[in-house]
Amino acid sequence: MKYTRAVLKAVDRLEIEEAAMPTPGDGELLIKVMASGICGTDVHIFHGGQGSADIKFPMVLGHEYAGIVEQTGPNAGDFKVGDRVCVDPNILCGHCYYCLNALGHFCENLVVSGVTLDGGFAQYAAVPFRAAYLIADDVPFEAGAMAEPLACCLHGIDMCNIQNGDSVVVMGGGLIGLLMVQLARLQGAARVVLVEPSAQKRAFGAQLGADICIDPFNEDVKAVLAKAGVARVNAVIECVGKPSTIELAIDIAGKRSVVMMFGLTEPDEMISVKPFEIFRKEIEIKSSFINPYTIGRAVSLINAKKIDTTSMITEIVPLARLQEVLTNEEMRSRGKFVVAPWG
Repeated sequence: MKYTRAVLKAVDRLEIEEAAMPTPGDGELLIKVMASGICGTDVHIFHGGQGSADIKFPMVLGHEYAGIVEQTGPNAGDFKVGDRVCVDPNILCGHCYYCLNALGHFCENLVVSGVTLDGGFAQYAAVPFRAAYLIADDVPFEAGAMAEPLACCLHGIDMCNIQNGDSVVVMGGGLIGLLMVQLARLQGAARVVLVEPSAQKRAFGAQLGADICIDPFNEDVKAVLAKAGVARVNAVIECVGKPSTIELAIDIAGKRSVVMMFGLTEPDEMISVKPFEIFRKEIEIKSSFINPYTIGRAVSLINAKKIDTTSMITEIVPLARLQEVLTNEEMRSRGKFVVAPWG
């Protein structure tokens, strides 16, 4: 029996092909993939950049996915055929220094579905059962597929130390930024500000809980904050990944605040920082790497419908259009794209 998959054969070279059906091994599940999100990391890898681990060609990308258990291998826990699941792509070894010290996202032997193990841009994927999480029957598969990015956001926002009544600025209104807007609200922020040049994304942000939406191309961010009475910004969450927005985040951060560098920059990019500004405001500059131990919380939020993960999905496309999305920046700028391998 054959199945269809999208294989990255080399940098900028993606091929749709048929292959023999994978068989779940000991402790594995075979997942019929129903939805797989296209992430910025997939774009980086496609063009030769690095993901959370070193990639070896050929590889099936796709680390944000959900589907149905098609088959169970021996010793695959309590999962059964027909279960609706999403997948945590980060599979820890459990025995290195970092795993043994609750720092598993730095695992020295990390295996990543969609990076070092064939992922979700295919009709089927085999994964260790401990990487699968049950999603509720009334949760759309495209919503379940967003558990991984939501889990990453949870790790980042946990480090922002947001308290009830705080003012939080989120920079960037893509999927990640809009998830951060919602999480900041759930954390008890009194004022949530979204800085985003796209009018459509600012409108989404307002619907999802942003109190103030600012166009940084046509408005002075600091002036708008001052006019709105935001005396102190307690946390700035940068979700763009550009030096200019990181520098702006540091500039608008208040005293004793946190600047979270969440957006993924290119490896060689640099920022200009005035150390005295950080010193006099006692800014904590932090960063967030993947999703250690937060996928279960993400799935709980999705199952309980406490987080909207689907409003920002622009289009669901078939595998045949995956390369079009990966190569078309203007297309991706409109919002989040999801692959339906059976579409």
